[in-house]
Amino acid sequence: MATMDKINDLYARRQKALLGGGEERIKKQHESGKKTARERIQMLLDPDSFVEIDAFVETRSIEFDMPKKKALGDGVVTGYGTIDGRLVFVSAQDFTVIGGSLGEMHAKKITKVMDMAMKMGAPFISINDSGGARIEEGIDALSGFGEIFYRNTLASGVIPQISVIMGPCAGGAVYSPAITDFIFMVDKTSHMFITGPQVIKPVTGEDVTLEELGGAETHNTLSGVAHFKCANEEECMKQIRRLIGFLPDNNLSDSELVNTNDDVNRIIPELNSVIPDDANKPYDMKQIILSVVDNADFLEVQEGFARNIIVGFGRINGRTVGIIANQPQVNAGALDVDSSDKAARFVRFCDAFNIPIVTFTDVPGYLPGVKQEHSGIIRHGAKLLYAFSEATVPKINVIVRKAYGGAYIAMNSKHLGADIVFAWPTAEIAVMGPEGAANIIFKKEIGQADDPIKFRAEKIQEYRDKFSNPYIAAARGYVDDVIEPARTRIHIASALEMLVGKRETRPAKKHGNIPL
Repeated sequence: MATMDKINDLYARRQKALLGGGEERIKKQHESGKKTARERIQMLLDPDSFVEIDAFVETRSIEFDMPKKKALGDGVVTGYGTIDGRLVFVSAQDFTVIGGSLGEMHAKKITKVMDMAMKMGAPFISINDSGGARIEEGIDALSGFGEIFYRNTLASGVIPQISVIMGPCAGGAVYSPAITDFIFMVDKTSHMFITGPQVIKPVTGEDVTLEELGGAETHNTLSGVAHFKCANEEECMKQIRRLIGFLPDNNLSDSELVNTNDDVNRIIPELNSVIPDDANKPYDMKQIILSVVDNADFLEVQEGFARNIIVGFGRINGRTVGIIANQPQVNAGALDVDSSDKAARFVRFCDAFNIPIVTFTDVPGYLPGVKQEHSGIIRHGAKLLYAFSEATVPKINVIVRKAYGGAYIAMNSKHLGADIVFAWPTAEIAVMGPEGAANIIFKKEIGQADDPIKFRAEKIQEYRDKFSNPYIAAARGYVDDVIEPARTRIHIASALEMLVGKRETRPAKKHGNIPL
């Protein structure tokens, strides 16, 4: 064969690879409201930056007519490219080829780019759209899943890992996303579950739809498995690009300093009146967060799950920070099983990737109740204590109102290693709220009083006058400074600048045993 014939043959093969499962299956993919693997990659990466690897890989299986089903690429597109000029590695399953099912060579393509991402210290983004393990390849398919899970675990805390669910993700396929740092789902077209409705029905008798069982809404509000819910695939890719902008490339680098043109010395007068006079009245903590971060640019993570706590990324003076804040509008901002899990995991991500942590505390305690106790609030609450204690990144806490009991300790207190603790004049730092404290301390006197209601009210006020302020904690050095709310941004920015060179060591050990 002449050279030009060989070159023409090359392009013919490449064109065939680009078509995946063929025009008919591509059309079917579009009709189901989904893009193809290559279209998704083009939306995600900078224009013309994608470089494909292993386009000519095929399955080696010869069982169950696999030679007739095989296609170039083996159902997954892999390679590298850039997001805003920064290197990332990507894999995207191609549902048009054998339903995007994972076999031996399919898995090898994914693990190859995962290994490259680790060597280069660059984020890895996995786009999932698959029928699961390729049954025709048997144990080789299971081996492939295991190899991916193993690499997910090795890469955890070394490079950011993002999973994008853009179709079915069932059985063993869900565990790779579960190990990664962030999971994106698309409303109505993404589904995750271990066993589908058709398996559940005969075993438990439960009737459930795909959407109810494992849709984007379910995993972003009930289970907490996913972190972002997007209306469509285009919005999803924009959100991933936005998230990458807040993150460093790896655990040895810092997030990019961004010139946001937001005055670091900006005064925020409205914060002086954001806390209601009634200590039991709720307000929106997001008002405080949005006013403090640069240009009100805050990317909330797990917005729909455990809404009594807020976690997400923002910038202060151009520097990425991880923000954790109680939300008084939901369950008074009390900590419970889900909010403890949500916050602890976010703290550990920030610590792994050198992202300073800023907390805004307004917590009345742990949520009481039989359900919480039986669900293991002791164990789950301890995760947050562990995470903050373990973290060595700069840690700043701003106590804006209530900080009661064990929940005060858990919310990035001085006692768990916070570097700087600020308090607003409205801060109330005590073992418990005035009502509960008065009932316990003065129980006998209240019972013997001529007017128990009046006497109790007086004792509640006495306790409030004594402890519903930040000055006793400041007198002990547990609060570093009491600040005017309007100057919160200035104080946080100054503290972050001071903490840039922070170095803190921990006792040598293989790893701790977090109360999972």
